[in-house]
Amino acid sequence: MAPIAVGDTIPDGTLAHFDENDQMQQVSVHSLAAGKKVVVFGVPGAFTPTCSLKHVPSFIEKSEELKSKGVEELLLISVNDPFVMKAWKKSYPETKNVKFLADGAAAYTHALGLELDLAEKGLGVRSRRFALLVDDLKVVVANIESGGEFTVSGADEILSAL
Repeated sequence: MAPIAVGDTIPDGTLAHFDENDQMQQVSVHSLAAGKKVVVFGVPGAFTPTCSLKHVPSFIEKSEELKSKGVEELLLISVNDPFVMKAWKKSYPETKNVKFLADGAAAYTHALGLELDLAEKGLGVRSRRFALLVDDLKVVVANIESGGEFTVSGADEILSAL
């Protein structure tokens, strides 16, 4: 399957997260993104070095600036279970409105065409690192990394596109 690209409509799918009352919720991606400008960004895995030290912090640190440019939601997707995503979110003192969404079976990642097979490294199927700027479900910017790089999918690259 070809990766999601500029001009495409993001697929709908159901992801899981824990709400502010610590209750697990299933949520439709379209319900979070329809009629809004959002950033959907994906990482290979929770608690991994580049994801935890660079990628996610870039969006947390720049969340107010992104908001000032019209971004209403920051949606982080990782191929991890909701309990891991909950613990990962708690590892950041301030998440600045980043929703930590679990794609435990990689179904949504596959629908995006962004799966990454890391079985040889003992990690199974994960997500390529990416950042999508989406306006009312349409992809406006698609910054997709190859391999384990972190060069085009951070918050600064999305900000420069706004």
